[in-house]
Amino acid sequence: MELAPGAWTYAAPPFVLAGPLGLLSPVATLLALGLGVAVLLFFRDPDRTPPAEGVLAPADGRISVVREEGDCVRVGVFMNVTDVHVNRAPMGGEVESVEHHAGAHRPAFSKESDRNERVHVRFADHDLTLIAGAFARRIHPYVEAGDDVGRGDRLGHIAFGSRADVLLPPALDRSDVTVTKGDRVRAGETVVAHRDASE
Repeated sequence: MELAPGAWTYAAPPFVLAGPLGLLSPVATLLALGLGVAVLLFFRDPDRTPPAEGVLAPADGRISVVREEGDCVRVGVFMNVTDVHVNRAPMGGEVESVEHHAGAHRPAFSKESDRNERVHVRFADHDLTLIAGAFARRIHPYVEAGDDVGRGDRLGHIAFGSRADVLLPPALDRSDVTVTKGDRVRAGETVVAHRDASE
């Protein structure tokens, strides 16, 4: 099983403590080992095979936002702590900028999350925004300005889940969106909007 970068930073302490805790209680050892395994599962990074066409979901989870913003449509995915936390490129292209913005740590499913800490990954015709939540406070982008990324490539991860939004190109409108609020999606595999290869 592949793991996202930084997995052992969080998983190592429970495993290291499991031995000394055994002197106190076998139950404490089992709890520590269980926590370490759970952390590794949180950081799992499975391979994904994208379909031939369409804008891909940037994250595993449930659709939490579908709304128009000016000439564009925003599609947001809320990641639970049990979802895969690695985020993928909805479309290919050259990264124009990667911008970190400090902010609050409200629950990612709430309306106040629009003011949360975030990282914007900007492309020529679309944006991906990784949003921290109340528990997930570590956003780790894998790309930087000038990088060429393919559709479905790994772009980063948010430790312990939160939210990932894609701002669709202006050429796409609400009728092109293929998902509705509450739908389950998988990063790099689920199509969230129709887009021909020629667009």
